[in-house]
Amino acid sequence: MLPDFLVAAIESGRLFEWIVILVILEGLFLNWLWRRHAVGLPWHQLVGSFTSGACLMLAVRAAVVDASSAEIAFWLGLSLVAHLTDLGLRLRRR
Repeated sequence: MLPDFLVAAIESGRLFEWIVILVILEGLFLNWLWRRHAVGLPWHQLVGSFTSGACLMLAVRAAVVDASSAEIAFWLGLSLVAHLTDLGLRLRRR
């Protein structure tokens, strides 16, 4: 059984908003790490994955808060575009 605060965060969609914020912070941290210490991957190689993941979280949020099908489809479509763009760029680099 989940704690009440977690159930409330899921039902309101706030949990998914926080996850998106954490994804953004992770991306900024990894960008800083790359620029400062040349560790990991450069930002342009990560942005597609991060964008796709964030859009999926927003699609889940939309579904949980009973948003319209059009809004859910929008976030899923945007995630697909980000994913395919990322995949295309990765294949082109080879």
